[in-house]
Amino acid sequence: MPSDDPDDTLQSEKDYLKTSRAALAVMRDKTGALEIHSADRVNAEFLKAAIYRRMKELEDDPEVPLFFGRLDYETPTTETFHIGRRHVNDQQGEPLVVDWRAEISVPFYRASKTEPMGVRNRRRFGFTHGELTAYEDEDLTSASAADDHSDILDAEIERPRSGPMRDIVATIQPEQDVIVRAGVEDTICVQGAPGTGKTAVGLHRAAYLLYAYRDQLSRAGVLVVGPNASFLRYIGDVLPALGEIEAKQTTIEEMVARVKLAGPGPAAVDVLKGDARMAEVLHRAVWSGIQLPKESLVVPRGSHRWRVPAYEAEELVTELRTRGIRYGAGRSMLPQRLAHAVLLRMEAAGDSPDDRVQDAVARSRPVKQYAESLWPAVDPVKLLFRLFTEADLLAEHADGILTEDEQRLLLWDKAPRSAGAAKWSVADATLIDELADLVDRTPSLGHVVLDEAQDLSAMQLRAVGRRCSTGSMTVLGDIAQGTTPWATPSWDEALKHLGKTGAHTEELTAGFRVPGQVIEYAARLLPLIAPHLTPPTAVRRARGELTITRVPDSLAAAVSTVAEVSARPGSIGLIVPDALVPATRKALQDKAITFAVLGDENDVETHLDVVPAGLAKGLEFDHVVLVEPAGIVAGEADERTGLRRLYVCLTRAVTSLAILHAEDLPEVLTD
Repeated sequence: MPSDDPDDTLQSEKDYLKTSRAALAVMRDKTGALEIHSADRVNAEFLKAAIYRRMKELEDDPEVPLFFGRLDYETPTTETFHIGRRHVNDQQGEPLVVDWRAEISVPFYRASKTEPMGVRNRRRFGFTHGELTAYEDEDLTSASAADDHSDILDAEIERPRSGPMRDIVATIQPEQDVIVRAGVEDTICVQGAPGTGKTAVGLHRAAYLLYAYRDQLSRAGVLVVGPNASFLRYIGDVLPALGEIEAKQTTIEEMVARVKLAGPGPAAVDVLKGDARMAEVLHRAVWSGIQLPKESLVVPRGSHRWRVPAYEAEELVTELRTRGIRYGAGRSMLPQRLAHAVLLRMEAAGDSPDDRVQDAVARSRPVKQYAESLWPAVDPVKLLFRLFTEADLLAEHADGILTEDEQRLLLWDKAPRSAGAAKWSVADATLIDELADLVDRTPSLGHVVLDEAQDLSAMQLRAVGRRCSTGSMTVLGDIAQGTTPWATPSWDEALKHLGKTGAHTEELTAGFRVPGQVIEYAARLLPLIAPHLTPPTAVRRARGELTITRVPDSLAAAVSTVAEVSARPGSIGLIVPDALVPATRKALQDKAITFAVLGDENDVETHLDVVPAGLAKGLEFDHVVLVEPAGIVAGEADERTGLRRLYVCLTRAVTSLAILHAEDLPEVLTD
């Protein structure tokens, strides 16, 4: 039972925290003291790596609480468990802190008075810089609803942030926990409104899966795919804080970059290159290189000349081609098939050749040259270069798929000297990645977390999907925040291109981070940008701050506002139309205000970030100063995309949003 004296209870928990930290230090020291005795160098290096990973997992950050909750179970022996970010045990092996991912921790997130799940009391702890400062008890056996609200939970959700995103392990809500603990065989699609924690849910699911299915996923791998490098830096500390360092992170650009990338191409061209129909064009182009034999294969060996007639070689080629294997696999198998045909003739003549003879025949010059003439090598980069520079070749493979106008759109106006000299876009690189997969199968990971998935083209979705063809996914996004010309129209469409049509879709609409005033104002855009979505609702008690001010000079007003807001705790995002970034940089420098521009290497470590509207997605700031909403809309190719971009920018604030404008606001946002 909770102590009647709050001070005694608090001191007891502080002592428990000190004991737990000391036990964690002992666990780490024991791991570091392990000696490696192995005559095998490979085994020794493997063990060293395993010890290093374990040491990283056991690191104790004094600024982060070691535990954040406690469960008192209603059992005859009244068991008590402290819930934390990682498991800690004493020297006798008894648990001092239980990992939040363990089955016994589930009631901390899901238990209620109507369904207590065997728990008598749930305790939450308040911390400041890793030091325990408060606690709060919830009696789950009481019928009273007076103590249902948690001030500590509210304070943790609304706590100002400085620097990268932090974990939400202490504040996971029941509907989020259901997604986090979904099995490794399940692909989950999360349609999440701003502030619903969809990114955090996806990362915590990765952490849970690595805990619950460690052997399977440590072999197969886990990958987090984000929209840009700044976003990855922003979320980069979450998994390590939870003790997971094995998950890799990348962007779409990095994932498909088999060539050096230049800037994006014209929007209309990139939209076409991202169209799913391009997959069939590329498939035709790859397999069109196969030729049927016109003459027999002749293999001299000793005093004999062994002949495989053309019709039989054609049968071998046709059989391989119709097996459903990759182009490269068929190319590798053809010499062996031809060599086997030669061996059959040797056996018919009375010889007794074995596998070594077949391998030697397969490697012989006549067989290799013959196979090469029938099944030539395909270089994905060079093949795409030819498609974009040779109108006849493109027309041959795009016939009946792309119109003549679309084919002309794909052809380069001025052909580069070579494939190596070409300026490839991300859309081009995605097509090259598709070609490479047609040649050689892309290895599958165990699990992929894909964030901001609504912004990917069909071909980009295919590129992600083939990286977990035998694994599962957590697909995260918001259709209302689709801001690319090729944004997906629906999750059903996106899941089809990902190859995960059987996935379950969850919709999160309860906003825990974006204040009520802000989300309600931004939701005015939804009837125009995503009328089929359920409007988000803020569940926080704090309504937040929203000011909308018309000024003669919005940039000068923004600099002044930033200077005022800087005195308040938490991060600041100065969101401006992309075209205003240079002028904003200069205005801040003239006033000697310290800042970083999003995209800089240290962009998530500063108190103030200048945020180009095009890079705001997925980020959050305690205070947002948003300049010229109309300019953000005008910076996009069409009004709907512009309003979606504005919706993203309006929903980045956690505490306050100040909108400054000299131009008229979009009509939908006027009173």
